[in-house]
Amino acid sequence: MARNHVAVTAVLFSSLLFGCAQKHTTVTPDGRVHGVITHVTDGDTVAVRFGSTTEKIRLIGVDTPETKHPTKPVGCWGPEASAHTTALLPPGTDVYIVRDAEARDKYKRLLAYVYRTADNLFVNYELLAGGWGIPLSIAPNTAFETDFAAAAYSAQQANLGLWAHCRG
Repeated sequence: MARNHVAVTAVLFSSLLFGCAQKHTTVTPDGRVHGVITHVTDGDTVAVRFGSTTEKIRLIGVDTPETKHPTKPVGCWGPEASAHTTALLPPGTDVYIVRDAEARDKYKRLLAYVYRTADNLFVNYELLAGGWGIPLSIAPNTAFETDFAAAAYSAQQANLGLWAHCRG
């Protein structure tokens, strides 16, 4: 059911986000928008090029420890999470993104679920399942909230990533 909601909102995504730039983007029948990673900012933020436009994307539902916040110190497991996201999504990686109900956060970043095209890896989920971050549920973007919580719980029980290295 959550996936149907995401697919429906994704169909609106391309027209709402891209407007006239839509002719330079590829939208699949299920509403995924094709793009290419230009760089990884940190563990939960990436930049994606859609045709001639580049957007900063905040991964929905996952919060990795800080590495570049202007007023917060580098968090435990932050550099490792950032390096892992970079390994998953090096520059030039083809991705598909899908949005949920709300398109942007207060910093004007696009909010999205990111999938690696080559193997359909669901990056948001992978980060939680491997212990690279913790779930961050912010309504109304909660389509995978239950799946994300379960993935993080499994990582915690297996003592993976930050669950093994960061206490408190």
